[in-house]
Amino acid sequence: MKRAFLFLPFYFFIFTLPCYGQPVSSRELINNARAYDGRTIMYAGEVIGEIMARGKHAWLNINDGNLAIGVWVPKALLKDISYTGNYKSIGDWVEIVGVFCRSCAEHGGDLDIHAVTLRKINSGRPIQDRLSSAKRNFALALLGTLCLVLILRQFKRL
Repeated sequence: MKRAFLFLPFYFFIFTLPCYGQPVSSRELINNARAYDGRTIMYAGEVIGEIMARGKHAWLNINDGNLAIGVWVPKALLKDISYTGNYKSIGDWVEIVGVFCRSCAEHGGDLDIHAVTLRKINSGRPIQDRLSSAKRNFALALLGTLCLVLILRQFKRL
C-alpha cells in the first residue's frame, strides 16, 4: 500500500500531461471519413472567409493547404482570431481539437468538426499588393496606342 502512495504522484504527473498528436489532413479526413467519424481529432489550417456567428457558436472554414473543412466553434474560443484569409489578408493559422462528424445530424448531414479547443499557431497579416512594373508599362503602351488610333481617326474624318 505504501508503494502505491509513493508512485501516485508519478502516475498523476504522467497521466495528466497534455498529449499532443499530429494534425490530421483534410484529405485524410475526407478519404477515411467513416474511420474518423465521432473521434476526437486535431486539425490545423488557415482561417479563411468570414466568421459566421450563430448564437453562442460560429462557423469557421479552415483550409490546411489542400481543402477546407467547416468547424463549429463556441464564440468564446474566437477571441484570438484577428485575420481571416481573403484577397486582402492571410488568415490566422489555428489548431483545432474537436469531434469529427462525417454526417452531422445537427447541421443537415454536412461533414464538419465540432471544436473543443482552438489555439492560434501563427498570426495572419494584411497583403500588400504592388503593381508590377511590366504590367504598368504594358497598360501605358496600350493607352498610348489607343490615343494614337483616336487621333488618326479624327484626322481621317477631316
